Amino acid sequence: MGPILISSDTPLWLSLLAAFLIGIAFGFALEQAGFSSSRKLAGMFYGYDTTVLKVFFTASIFALVGSLLMNYFGMIDLDLVFVNNYYVGAAIVGGVIMGAGFIMGGFCPGTGICALSIGKIDAIFFLIGGFFGAFLFAESYPYIAAFATDYYEGPVKINEWMGLSPGVFALLLIIAAVVMFWLAEKAEKKFPRPDITNDF
Repeated sequence: MGPILISSDTPLWLSLLAAFLIGIAFGFALEQAGFSSSRKLAGMFYGYDTTVLKVFFTASIFALVGSLLMNYFGMIDLDLVFVNNYYVGAAIVGGVIMGAGFIMGGFCPGTGICALSIGKIDAIFFLIGGFFGAFLFAESYPYIAAFATDYYEGPVKINEWMGLSPGVFALLLIIAAVVMFWLAEKAEKKFPRPDITNDF
């Protein structure tokens, strides 16, 4: 959870406490940014509110650059960081389902829990649907296991797949973020919804 504060000698309870406190801080930040509102989150897809893109792109760049710097100064070892295995077909289908659920429900799992914590009724139904989907996936897995585990590419990093060093990839991502922020501002001006955004 925290390479500066937590080490292999740290008691389990302290590691769990650190995770708990970081989780609370993350949830608080999400709520303060307005991510407990399904209208604000759906605004990303309609173009009238691109806060989601800006916040998550900023967080991704901050984490990427920060981890590269910490690795450079020997504070962490990025070679020990777990990288998810990549199954091409499952990633595509899962991404489509996730995106459809996001736009229809107005939440992702994390923001849904954030909204639930402050009593949003729509979040309750969203999370019930999420649990039902997880149950349906688990029960149907024997029938889709072949597809879910097919087209295996291993623990792929995007920069390695592109043949780029981590530093060059980080620079390209920063440039992409600047372009995306510019496009986001254009979209908000082109598709204004003051009747919604003025409520935040």
